[in-house]
Amino acid sequence: MYQDLDAYWMPFTANRQFKKSPRLLARAEGMHFWTPDGRQVLDGIAGLWCVNAGHARPKIVEAIRQQAGELDYAPPFQMGHPKAFELAERLVKLTPPGLDKVFYTNSGSESVETALKMAIAYHRVRGEGQRTRLIGRERGYHGVNFGGISVGGIVANRKMFGTLLAGVDHIRHTHDLQRNAFSRGQPEYGAEFADDLERVIALHDASTIAAVIVEPVAGSTGVLVPPKGYLQRLREICDKHGILLIFDEVITGFGRLGAPFAASHFGVTPDLMTVAKGITNGCVPMGAVFVKQEIHDAFMNGPEHLIEFFHGYTYSAHPLACAAALGTLDTYEEEQLLTRGQGELAEYFADAVHSLKGLPHVIDVRNIGLVGGIELEPLPGEPGKRAFSVFLDCWERGVLIRVTGDIIALSPPLIIEKSHIDQIVGTLADALKRAA
Repeated sequence: MYQDLDAYWMPFTANRQFKKSPRLLARAEGMHFWTPDGRQVLDGIAGLWCVNAGHARPKIVEAIRQQAGELDYAPPFQMGHPKAFELAERLVKLTPPGLDKVFYTNSGSESVETALKMAIAYHRVRGEGQRTRLIGRERGYHGVNFGGISVGGIVANRKMFGTLLAGVDHIRHTHDLQRNAFSRGQPEYGAEFADDLERVIALHDASTIAAVIVEPVAGSTGVLVPPKGYLQRLREICDKHGILLIFDEVITGFGRLGAPFAASHFGVTPDLMTVAKGITNGCVPMGAVFVKQEIHDAFMNGPEHLIEFFHGYTYSAHPLACAAALGTLDTYEEEQLLTRGQGELAEYFADAVHSLKGLPHVIDVRNIGLVGGIELEPLPGEPGKRAFSVFLDCWERGVLIRVTGDIIALSPPLIIEKSHIDQIVGTLADALKRAA
């Protein structure tokens, strides 16, 4: 195993700490990783919210292998290949009615940039070119490109990178520890937080606003579950003012909440929906934007030989990614994984994570579907250090969790069994008892 670690500048990583004490993964299968020295580590976060069907699944592996030998690359501009169209037809059968078109990207970040550009361009082709303003939400995460961090609301992701995009504003987040701490599923209080959008609309005037973008469940900021009625209220306000609603489902898509998409789970259909991660089970980079038919159709004007939407990527609809996605959808369907995160298993998971209430430093536990968040009281003057110490403790004892600030996130593969839940939560509970 190669051991020289100096040249690689790692993303979203404490590089100096890592290189003093590396955490290397050598292989994976099912629910587990293995380190180079053969130690087994239970994956409590589906890789990075993406390996929903578990690791090294045979249909996905074989689909990639076959595709690499058949068609390794096909140019996506003015050309196509059959699997791109087959995949699109299968994907739109999973989406809420109306989201009938698919535009391929290579990541969640690219999906967000694409959706934002679509929203602005849509209003222009309709004759409302003054609608250029974009509204995000505090604590939102929409990838790391300039559009995504502009509409995003995680301070550390924004503060180093200048003035970002002009014409962006934010509504308040939905986190309310005082009223909603230790809620099971959707919190009872906070639907009125959606009305903050009316304040922003009044400030800028609706006629200038192109779109509002939110995560149905805010993931990377620490699992913030929408209060009951909140998303429905956002939809109503957007409809009232002619504003497009974008759901960022990069994390919540493909079964995380026990439905194919959060839009299906909550019964709220956006105008555009971004996905990535679970679309290929994390095997090959891919993302997509689902688009309402009428938005797509608004671009289909003018001479037929002209490009309608000047946007795309060299690797859009990459043949290996399409093959991986088709193998992933086959696996989801055969094992009914897109709905496994509901019912008895979800209840067992909820009971397990809420059993952490009362342990040292735990100030909130949140859950929905097969995702959980455990918020810790920060160490005075050292934000994030307590949760990071718990992360390292769990790693040493064979469980991989994720931390963001002082919040621990759990999002295991959808193939998880009750024994795995017991191991994850039991290991975490012991680590919390040891934490300073």
